[in-house]
Amino acid sequence: MKAALVGADGALLHEARRPTGRERGAAAVVQSIVDFAADLRAHGEAHFGEPAAAAGVAVPGIVDAERGVAVYAANLGWTDVPLRDLLGARLGGVPVALGHDVRTGGLAEGRVGAGKDSRRFLFVPLGTGIAGAIGIDGVIEPGAHGSAGEIGHIVVRPGGPPCGCGQRGCLERLASASAVTAAWAEASGDPAADAADCAKAVRSGDPRATEVWQHAVDALADGLLTALTLLDPDTLIIGGGLAEAGDTLFTPLRAAVADRVVRFQTLPAIVPAALGDAAGCLGAGLLAWDLLTPEGARTDTSSTPIDTPSAADGSTTPRR
Repeated sequence: MKAALVGADGALLHEARRPTGRERGAAAVVQSIVDFAADLRAHGEAHFGEPAAAAGVAVPGIVDAERGVAVYAANLGWTDVPLRDLLGARLGGVPVALGHDVRTGGLAEGRVGAGKDSRRFLFVPLGTGIAGAIGIDGVIEPGAHGSAGEIGHIVVRPGGPPCGCGQRGCLERLASASAVTAAWAEASGDPAADAADCAKAVRSGDPRATEVWQHAVDALADGLLTALTLLDPDTLIIGGGLAEAGDTLFTPLRAAVADRVVRFQTLPAIVPAALGDAAGCLGAGLLAWDLLTPEGARTDTSSTPIDTPSAADGSTTPRR
């Protein structure tokens, strides 16, 4: 878990991390989050002279933000956890916002990160899995049922490897960091090898690594082409662990997407995420600040001065 006290301008005033402790069971994870938030609130009182004005929490899985319920998270064993109410009770009744981890990270990238000058963007973190956040005019689109942006489950290779969602050939089974790790471990014969090792081998000219890497880039380009055909974004923001490969990823990816764009389409900018693993905390903090402003998510928090120590809690748990 990552947590922070976040200022009104998006500044991280204090950061902390703790293990989720999911091996102790679903109820213990919930208790860990509630305790963590309470400790963060106490830190704000002790060091800034007042408690946080609101709290935001970002969690993986299916989230009902309107009801404040973590509906389902397979890796945490959650079903219908009323997280907003539990946190609000522990934090003395301050307003609490609940969000999806990737969409919350996309909110931060859109407000204060790589998408702050974009009217329409798609944020795609490449980690254990692949998800997406659709940003339009500073607001993240949740969809009618809270699952907009799930680009990782676009089928890019029909009949390909099975996915946990029940389909075969999903994008995240071919282009996520975990997919590259598995493919490179097999190709290299080293079960301990991971995606970062594959990127290093690509840079050294290893043909086996180059083949593994290009297969992932081609699958990702196919998935992104579907997304830009439907959404027509001006910017594609790529984050997550795989994006840490820098030009080793972005140079072939930009070329692959450009090769696939047809005459009626406009090639968007493809840029790395700017906030790294702080995006979730910042986004959770922004969700909290939105509770305190008359216009909510449409308020430009990037221009709000930070003259006082009041802050918002933000905590996230790892995706999948």
